[in-house]
Amino acid sequence: MKPWNRRHAAVVFVWLSLLLSTATSAFAQGGPPSPPAFKPEEIEALVAPIALYPDPVLSQVLMASTYPLEIVHAARWVKANPGVKGDAAVQAVQDQTWDASVKSLVAFPQILEPMSDKLDWTQKLGDAFLAQQKDVFAAVQRLRARAKESGNLESNEQQKVIVEQAPAGAQTTVVRIEPANPEVIYVPAYNPTVVYGAWSYPAYPPTYWPPYPAYYPGAALATGFAWGIGLAAAGAIFSDCNWNGGDVNINYDKVKNVDRNFDRTKVQGQGGRWQHDAGHRQGVAYRDNATRDKFAGQVAGADGRSQYRGRNTDAGTRAGVTDRANAGNRASTADRGGAGNVGAGADRSAGGDRATAVDRSGAAADRGGVANRNASGGMDRVSSGNRAGSSGAGRDSAFSGVGGGGAATQRNYDRGRSSMQGSGFSRPSGGGGGMRGGGGGFGGRR
Repeated sequence: MKPWNRRHAAVVFVWLSLLLSTATSAFAQGGPPSPPAFKPEEIEALVAPIALYPDPVLSQVLMASTYPLEIVHAARWVKANPGVKGDAAVQAVQDQTWDASVKSLVAFPQILEPMSDKLDWTQKLGDAFLAQQKDVFAAVQRLRARAKESGNLESNEQQKVIVEQAPAGAQTTVVRIEPANPEVIYVPAYNPTVVYGAWSYPAYPPTYWPPYPAYYPGAALATGFAWGIGLAAAGAIFSDCNWNGGDVNINYDKVKNVDRNFDRTKVQGQGGRWQHDAGHRQGVAYRDNATRDKFAGQVAGADGRSQYRGRNTDAGTRAGVTDRANAGNRASTADRGGAGNVGAGADRSAGGDRATAVDRSGAAADRGGVANRNASGGMDRVSSGNRAGSSGAGRDSAFSGVGGGGAATQRNYDRGRSSMQGSGFSRPSGGGGGMRGGGGGFGGRR
C-alpha cells in the first residue's frame, strides 16, 4: 500500500472543495434540489380512484386536494353534523373560511372522508395537480379510455359517458362523464384493478379504498362498480374540466352559491380559469421549488413567505402534512370549532375548525399546563399552575395525550424551576401566579 503523501492530500482537498461548492450552490439557489417530476404511471396510480367521477365533481376534488388541511377540517365538520346533507350542508358552511372547492365537498361525504383518512394521498395528488396539471388530465383520459375499452364505462341511469373526437392535431379522443340528471349527483366507488383491466405498473399500484358502508350500503364490487344514493347537490357544483385546455374552469355565478364571498380575482380570463390560492394552504409545504416560488409571493410578509416555502419558524414546525390533529405543528388540524377548551387549543371559533393547536415552543407544550419556554436571554417562563384549568380532566382537546399527565407536568415544572435558579431567579413566595422572565405574557402568539 502506497504511503499517504501530499499529492493524495491535494486530490482529496480538491474533491471535498468541489463537493462543498456544489452543496453550497444548491442551498444558495433556494435549498436542496427539488424532487423529480411525477412519472406518468405514478400520476395514473394517484388519480385511479377518482378518474371515473363525473367531470364537475372530479374538477372540485382536484382543486380541493391542494388544500389538505382544510379537507381535514371539512371532514370533521361533516362527522359533527351527520344530519345535514347535500345542498343544505353547503349552505351550512358558508361562513367557514375554507376554499370554495373544499366547502363544496361537504355535500359529498363519501369523497371527503377518504380524502381526510388518506391524507398522504390527498397531499400527493394536490402536489401533482399544482406542478403538472396537464399531465394529471392526460392520465385521467388514459384511464377512462382503458375503462371504456374494458366495457366498464358506459352510460346508465347515474351518468352519461360522452366520447368526443380529438381536436385537430391531437391523437386521442376525449371521454367526458356527466351526471345523467344534473339535479342529482352519483359518485361511483370502484376497484381500479377491475374497471381498468390488468394494471400495467407493478411499481406504482393504484390507490384504492373499499366503499365506505355508510355511503354504499350493501355495495358489492363484483362488477367493479358500486353506486351509492344519489345526492341532491346541484348547488355544490360550480366548475368543470377543460380537457382541451388542460385546466379547470370556474362558473363565477355558481361558485357564489357555495362561497358568497368568493374573490373574483381568483379566476383568470373570460373562461374563469382556476388559480390556486396559497392563503388556504395553511403552511403546508409545497413539494418542489418551482411551485413554492410561484405561490410564496401570494403570502404577505417575510414570515409568511418562509412558511409557504416550507421553512420552520420560531413558532413551531409548519411544513409537511400528516394528520395534525395532535398538538405539535402550527399547521395542525386541531378542531377549534365548537364550544371548547380555549386554554388547551381546542375549539376556538363558534362555528368551525380553525386549524391549529400548536406546540409553540418547539416541544410538546401543554398550554393549559406547565410550559418551559427559553427566551433569548435564557430565562424560563414558567406557569406554576394549569392556566386554562385542570389539564387532562376528561376534556376533548387538541392536546389530548400530550404531556403525559400529572407526572410529566411535575417534571416540566421541576425543569423550569431548576432553570430559573440557574439563571439567578427564584420563585417568589406566596400566590400561585406564573413567573415571567422578561416582558410579555405567557402563551406566545396566538
